[in-house]
Amino acid sequence: MRTLDWTAVCPLDRLDPDRGVAALVDGVQVALFRTGDELYAVDNLDPVGGAQVMSRGIVGSRGGLPTLASPLHKQVYDLTTGRCLDLPDVALRRHDVRCRDGLVEVRLRQEE
Repeated sequence: MRTLDWTAVCPLDRLDPDRGVAALVDGVQVALFRTGDELYAVDNLDPVGGAQVMSRGIVGSRGGLPTLASPLHKQVYDLTTGRCLDLPDVALRRHDVRCRDGLVEVRLRQEE
């Protein structure tokens, strides 16, 4: 994996808890989520349906893991790893995310 530089996306208070937003980071659509004190960033592209819709997914939990259910076909993904809990060979690409000085920043991870 190779990573790019950090990109400021939005103020933290613009992210509603347990709701996603889409952002364009270095030409890649990213879905951002805030659950409690945690931030998550994954590709907005649904790997099964092929549409840019993951930011509209349903945030929840399964077995203590924070999850995201696709709004298209309802596959559930672990937000911490990107792994699909319903289809073992499917995953969302995760990205690094942090809050610095009240701003949410994302650093893309790219396959080499």
